[in-house]
Amino acid sequence: MRVLVVEDEQLLADAVATGLRREAMAVDVVYDGAAALERIAVNDYDVVVLDRDLPLVHGDDVCRKLVELGMPTRVLMLTASGDVSDRVEGLEIGADDYLPKPFAFTELTARVRALGRRTTVALPPVLERAGIKLDPNRREVFRDGREVQLAPKEFAVLEVLMRSEGTVVSAEQLLEKAWDENTDPFTNVVRVTVMTLRRKLGEPAVIVTVPGSGYRI
Repeated sequence: MRVLVVEDEQLLADAVATGLRREAMAVDVVYDGAAALERIAVNDYDVVVLDRDLPLVHGDDVCRKLVELGMPTRVLMLTASGDVSDRVEGLEIGADDYLPKPFAFTELTARVRALGRRTTVALPPVLERAGIKLDPNRREVFRDGREVQLAPKEFAVLEVLMRSEGTVVSAEQLLEKAWDENTDPFTNVVRVTVMTLRRKLGEPAVIVTVPGSGYRI
């Protein structure tokens, strides 16, 4: 899942991003509304965690732009105000969910995951395919009943492949969904991560390489 965090309190923004990355999400961070619009124009995000009171371009206007573009991106709006009228206004602008500050990080993560599920065809909470069972919420993976310990990026790549339900996913798509914008597009990190995944998942291999196209399970 690819997430954009837009928050002008840099310590909070960076803390949220770090936490979401530990949950196997690819996260980009910006600190004002103008930078958010620039990122949205060039990257596809599953979820935008959007502070409402932003400098340069207000969070409301960023949200309106997403709605205007007709993008499938979901918006979790953050605000320091807990007033009900503010929440209603934010939802009417086009936000999909609303979370007042201060918030518990576990709740933020749960809401981001729930919104991320809405950007794709509805799938069961626990994904199962080819003897693999993947639980995104618990961050658990089992292969034929055996638990498999995965690093965050390995988990992210496996989740993308599982959600594709047998269709081929290109290396570029994996790079976009599992890594942030600071990753070198010419890196071999996707190939290395897939090799590690194959080793950890064991035999028989379930991740198939489709020459010239990508990978599938």
